[in-house]
Amino acid sequence: MPEPEAAAEVPSVGAPARAGSIVPVWRPALTADVPAVNYQQILAALAERHTKEDGVMTCQEIAVVLGLEPCPAGVEGVPSKRKRLADRGWAAEPAPGRFTLADGPSCGS
Repeated sequence: MPEPEAAAEVPSVGAPARAGSIVPVWRPALTADVPAVNYQQILAALAERHTKEDGVMTCQEIAVVLGLEPCPAGVEGVPSKRKRLADRGWAAEPAPGRFTLADGPSCGS
């Protein structure tokens, strides 16, 4: 008889995400280290811009901060990631194609 499979470990709410995991919907109990690392980097860029300037960034600006080329090939993954952050309450889209840190999350370091 085969042995029963061990239950998979489920990370607790607020535990840092593993690389490639889904971005949870933002709520007050969550901190900026919950989304996957590549999303954390986008949030950090938005948070830094939020404190220094108007707080709004385009895909090309985010790509440059992340060390990517501001060309179509370098930027291609950024729009879906920042849109996912906006859809889940971590970022806001005040104008089409321009994103900023949402009012709730505090992503400052």
